[in-house]
Amino acid sequence: MAEAASVAGNTSMRKKVQSYSDIGVALLMVLIIIMMVIPLPTWLIDMLLAMNITLGVVTLLVTFYVKRALDLSIFPTLLLISTLFRLSLNVSTTRLILLYGNAGELINAFGNFVVGGNYVVGIIMFLILVIIQMLVITKGAERVAEVAARFTLDAMPGKQMSIDADLNSGLIDEQGAKQRREDIQREADFYGAMDGASKFVKGDAIAGLIITTINIIGGLSIGIFMRGMDAAGAAAHYSLLTVGDGLVGQIPSLLMSTAMGIIVTRAAASSELGPDMVNSFTRYPRPLYISAAMLLSMGLMPGLPTVPFVGLALLTGFLGYTVGREANMQAIDAEEKAALAPSGGGQAPAGQPGASAQAGAPSAEQPKAEPVSPEDVMKLLTVEPMEAEIGYAIIPLIDPAQGGDMLDRIGTIRKQMALEMGIVVPPIRIRDNIQIKPTEYILRVKGAEAGRGELLPDHYLAMNTGAVEEDLIGVPTKEPAFGLPALWISPDLRDKAEAMGYTVVDAPSVLATHLSEVIKKNGAELLTRQEVQKLTDMVKETAPAVVNELLASLSLGEIQKVLQNLIREQIPIRDLVTIFEALADYGKMSRSVDFLTERAREALSRLISIKIQGPDGIITAATLSPNWEQKIMAGVDGDLTRGWQLNLDPREVQKMIGAISRAMENMIVKNLPPVLLVHPDVRLIVRKLIEGSIQNIFVVSYNEIVRGVQIKTVGMVE
Repeated sequence: MAEAASVAGNTSMRKKVQSYSDIGVALLMVLIIIMMVIPLPTWLIDMLLAMNITLGVVTLLVTFYVKRALDLSIFPTLLLISTLFRLSLNVSTTRLILLYGNAGELINAFGNFVVGGNYVVGIIMFLILVIIQMLVITKGAERVAEVAARFTLDAMPGKQMSIDADLNSGLIDEQGAKQRREDIQREADFYGAMDGASKFVKGDAIAGLIITTINIIGGLSIGIFMRGMDAAGAAAHYSLLTVGDGLVGQIPSLLMSTAMGIIVTRAAASSELGPDMVNSFTRYPRPLYISAAMLLSMGLMPGLPTVPFVGLALLTGFLGYTVGREANMQAIDAEEKAALAPSGGGQAPAGQPGASAQAGAPSAEQPKAEPVSPEDVMKLLTVEPMEAEIGYAIIPLIDPAQGGDMLDRIGTIRKQMALEMGIVVPPIRIRDNIQIKPTEYILRVKGAEAGRGELLPDHYLAMNTGAVEEDLIGVPTKEPAFGLPALWISPDLRDKAEAMGYTVVDAPSVLATHLSEVIKKNGAELLTRQEVQKLTDMVKETAPAVVNELLASLSLGEIQKVLQNLIREQIPIRDLVTIFEALADYGKMSRSVDFLTERAREALSRLISIKIQGPDGIITAATLSPNWEQKIMAGVDGDLTRGWQLNLDPREVQKMIGAISRAMENMIVKNLPPVLLVHPDVRLIVRKLIEGSIQNIFVVSYNEIVRGVQIKTVGMVE
C-alpha cells in the first residue's frame, strides 16, 4: 500500500510539473535574454553554472537508457536551448571578470583548484577540450547525423511500401499503419534536425575559444592600464579567471556533444547501452581468451610494467572461462530438451475444416488401409474454389501452434476484399504437398494454378524500388505477386536494407500479398451463381421492391455476368442497390450483358470518378482521337442491345493498341493513374481489344464521370 501510494504521489507530482512546464521553458528563455543584458550577482551565476553542468550530465546519462532516437525527439531543441544558455552565461561571466575581476566561487575553483593555479596548464587543458569537442566528437556526430538523415529520407518510400504491404496482408490494422507512418515522418524530421543542431555545438566551441581569447586580452588591458597591475600579476589573475570560465563552459558543452554522438550512433540498439555493451563483449569466449594471451605476453616482456598487464590478462581469461562455461551449459540444456521431445511429424495445418494429411513419410506400423468406397471417390471430384498447396518448410508460417499467423491474415484479407471490392471470398483450403519443393507454394482457383512462389521462412524479401545503386548480399529471386527482382536476405541485414532504400517484407507478408493479388485478378471467377443468390437475398431484406423488379426481367445468370464484368475491371460491387436498380431499369429494354454492364457502370459514376481522380480531386486522363473512335464505330456490326461483332483490320487494331500502350506508359512515368477517356459507344469495345495486351488500365467513358469533377487531359491517342 505504501509503495502504491508513493508511485501515485510521484505520478501526480510529475503531472503537476508537466502542466507548468510551458511556463518554466518561457521563464528560461526570458532568463537567457536577461543574462545577456543585465548584470547578475555572483551567487546567481554560481547557481546557473552548476545548473548548466547538471543539465549536461543528466542529458548524457539519459542517452544511455534510450533504445531509439525518437524516444528523445526533443534533443535537437534541447541542444539549441542549452547552447544559448551557455553563451548567455559566457556573456555574464565575461562582464563580471572584466568589471570586477571576480566571477563567483565556481569559476575561481576551476581556475585555482582544477588546474592547480597554473594558468598555462589551464589554457592547455582548455585547448585540448576544444580540440576534442570540435575535431572528434562534434565532427563525428555531425557526419553520422548527416548520413542518417540522408539514408532516412531515401528509405522513406520503401518503408511506406512496407507499411502498405503489412496493412494489405493483415499484419497491422489501420491505426497501427497510421502510427508507423507518423514514426517514419518523425524519424526523418529528427535526423534532419540533428544534422542542423550539430552546427550549434560546433559553433559553441568556436565561440568559446574566441571569447576566451578576448577575455585574456581584455583582462590584461584592464589590469595593466586601468587598475595599475603589473603585467605578470594581471596575466596570472585574469588568465586564471578566463581559463576557469572556459572550463566551466566547455565541460557541459563536451557532455552535450557526447550525448549527441551517442544518440545518433545508437541506430540499431535493442536495449539500453549498458546491457548492449556487456552482451556484445561477452557473447563469444574465444576473443576473450586470445586477448588474455596477448595481455599476458605483454606483461612478461622486459621493460613493460608487469602488474597491470598480468592483472588484466587474468581478469579477461576468467571472463572468457565464465562465458564459455555458460554457453556449454545452454548447449547441454538444449540437447536434453531435444532428446525429451516427442518424435514423429504432426498434422499439417489447414485454412478451413478438412485439413490435409500428415506431411511426413508414412510410418511402418500404420494399420492397413481399408478398401476405398464409391462415396470416398465421389468426394475426390469436388473442386475447391480456392486452395493453397505448401511445402513442409512453410508449415510453421501457417500452423498457429508453431507461431504462424497466416490463418489470421487470410481472415483479414477476406474482410478487406469484402470492404474494397464487395467480393465474398470463399473458404481457402490449405494443404501440404510433399511433391513440391519444401519452400514452394501453389495457389489454385477452382483447381487451376493461379500463382506460384517460393518462401524462405527465416528471411526477409528485399525489393529494389529503383533508387538503390548499392548491392546487397542475398539470394536472388522474384517477388511472386508482381514479378519484381528481389533478394532474400538474413534478418540481421533488414535495417541496413531499409536504410539503403530497399522495400523489406517478411515471408508471411509476401504470401499474403500474393494471395490478395490472386483474389483480385480472379475475383470474377469466385463469384458463383450461388453467391449471387445470397447477395440478392441480402438486398431483398432492405430493398425487396428492387429485387422483385430485377428478378422479373433478368435471371440470376445474367445478373452474375454483369457483376463479374464489373469485378474484372476492378469496380467495387458493394453498392448492390444502385447496381440492381440500373439493371431493373434497363433489363426491360435488353438482356444483353454488355449493354447492362455499361448502364451499371454509368449508375456507379460517382464511385468510378472517385477511384480514378487524383489527390487534388482532378481526373487526369488521355483521350482517344475521334479518328480511332469513328473507325471503331464503322467496324461494329450491330449494337450492344442486340449483340455486336467487330470487323477491323488486325493491323489497325495492333497499331491502336501500341499507341494506347505508349500513352499509358508516359502517364505511369509521370506518376499519374493510367486512365483512357473514350466515347460511351466504344468504351466496351476498346476495353475488350486491349485487355489481353495492356493490364491495370482504366478505360472510362464520358458518361461515367460524375458532374462537377474537373477533367485534365494529358494528350490524345492518335
